[in-house]
Amino acid sequence: MSVQDDLAAVKRCLEDLVRTVGQLERSLSAERPGGPVTPVEGRAESIVTIPDAPYDSGMWADSATDAEGLGMRDRHAP
Repeated sequence: MSVQDDLAAVKRCLEDLVRTVGQLERSLSAERPGGPVTPVEGRAESIVTIPDAPYDSGMWADSATDAEGLGMRDRHAP
C-alpha cells in the first residue's frame, strides 16, 4: 500500500468512527430523560501531573508499606 492509500483508509475509518459516535450519542440522549448530556466543564483541571523527580525514600520507611504488598525497600518482589 502506498502512503496515499494508507491515508485514505485512515480517513474512512475516522469518518466511520465519527458517524458511529454520533449514532451512539443520539441513542443515549433518546434513552435519558431530560435531553442531551452536556460535557463536563473544567475536566482538564483535574489532571494530575506526576513529576520526574525521584520519590522521597522516607515514604518507604514505615512497615505499613510492606503490608500493602509493595515489598521491602531492599528486597525484590516475589
